[in-house]
Amino acid sequence: MSALLGKAGKRLFEQHLEQYSPQDPLYEFYINDRGKKKRRKVSAMAIISHISSPTQRAPPPGLSSRDAKILKSVQRRAHYLDKGFRILCFRFGWTFAIGLIPVVGNIADISLNYLLVVRKARQAEIPSWLLSRMLMNNAISAGVGFVPVVGDIILAVYKANSRNAALLEEFLRIRGDSFLKIQEQESASQGLQTGALGGVSEVDAEQVKPGAGISKGEVVPTANNVDSD
Repeated sequence: MSALLGKAGKRLFEQHLEQYSPQDPLYEFYINDRGKKKRRKVSAMAIISHISSPTQRAPPPGLSSRDAKILKSVQRRAHYLDKGFRILCFRFGWTFAIGLIPVVGNIADISLNYLLVVRKARQAEIPSWLLSRMLMNNAISAGVGFVPVVGDIILAVYKANSRNAALLEEFLRIRGDSFLKIQEQESASQGLQTGALGGVSEVDAEQVKPGAGISKGEVVPTANNVDSD
């Protein structure tokens, strides 16, 4: 049964992840008034207080405050591990710098990647198949990291932590969307007549866990009230 649930969850995830790419987790790009593409830092307040403005990126709607904070923490840590520094056109982070130390540096990288990013992501109650996918990214990063010099360069380009941050963000986006669909159906008093929760199957709901981490009395942001702030 657990294998069936895992396959269903992965199918749902893959449907949303077709355009996935390891973007910078701490910065976003936007078009200014002159039509030029610019980069700006994502504000911590956009995640913690769910405020959206022209200079902030709001978290996915439908998330608990807990999940929003976890996502922000993972994004921030991934940025500094993968892209915190820049020399000319080359962006790199602590994993590249530490990895230049033979053997000890690579072991330290493996530890930091797990302790600072993956372990934090697990606090959001992610399913085992998503955890495995994150660990696979770390394993690839660790493998190439043991190749002297060239491996460190590949590691800096691969950016396993940014990939894992993007995976977590997309998964939480699905969770938030599923929660809002369920809430919408409940408000329409349709109940469970269709055998699904707001168009979300019970199998998918068990994997995605809509509403996870929401405390009693917490007001969860929707797409409407996020956009209106």
